[in-house]
Amino acid sequence: MLGTGTMGTGVTHSLLREGFDVTVWNRTASRAAPLADAGALVAPTAAQAAHGADVVLSILFDTAAVLDVLDAAGPSVGTGAVWVQASTIGREGTALVVERARQLGVTLVEANLLGTKQPAEEGNLAVLAAGDPDVLAGIAPVLDAISAKVVIAGTEVGQGTALKLACNAWLATITAGTAQSIALARAEGIDPHLFLDAIAGGASDSPYAHLKGAEMIAGEFAPQFALDGLRKDIGLISEAAAQAHLDPALLDALSDLYGSAAARGHGSDDIAAVYTAFGTARAPSPASD
Repeated sequence: MLGTGTMGTGVTHSLLREGFDVTVWNRTASRAAPLADAGALVAPTAAQAAHGADVVLSILFDTAAVLDVLDAAGPSVGTGAVWVQASTIGREGTALVVERARQLGVTLVEANLLGTKQPAEEGNLAVLAAGDPDVLAGIAPVLDAISAKVVIAGTEVGQGTALKLACNAWLATITAGTAQSIALARAEGIDPHLFLDAIAGGASDSPYAHLKGAEMIAGEFAPQFALDGLRKDIGLISEAAAQAHLDPALLDALSDLYGSAAARGHGSDDIAAVYTAFGTARAPSPASD
């Protein structure tokens, strides 16, 4: 496991729980150290973590980080081992990683992860996988250990990334939409819980709206999916949309909203903090007679 941030830590716990031997590495060593207590072996370098592994799973922030770690650890990946690229880095970034893996002689597939901290800890992620079908079949026990379901996006690395971008566009949209409705309800003097009650069980309902809506109402934004991470992803989604000649209006609005929340100091908070972009919504004062 290369990268033990929020997702990498959760996935490591799931793998250990399922009986896998896991070696971990993180650029900031202090973030990997606590996993030793959970049963993982902590390696001082990415190369040492990858040496002798059957599966190398990388969950890193961006393309530069993936390429850097691939350069460092790729030569240590043994024949027959598989590198599973699980970072959200966009189509162009993925193409660069595919080429670098080819140059290093590393067998590469992708398994983008859909979910946040709690599903990662519980092994309930959705895995969006792509690559050689035989290779994916060989690592199925690993993917099954961390997920509630595996969606095969295609046989080419990059197709899983494309699906992940579409999914994250939806997460960004539904979270911002929930924030707008809660802010509007409060501004109109309505208990915002009633908005969630109104959509519950109907065709427009969404468990995610209830999850994030509760955090917005409470004003508690403990990071499950960091807002700055989603801002990065919105940039990747916008690049993909531009290449496909899609209208950018909604993505531009989302970029502005999440950017506004980050400017208010919520970049490291959960994406539910996009609620703050709508200002302090208070019930209007009663009109005087």
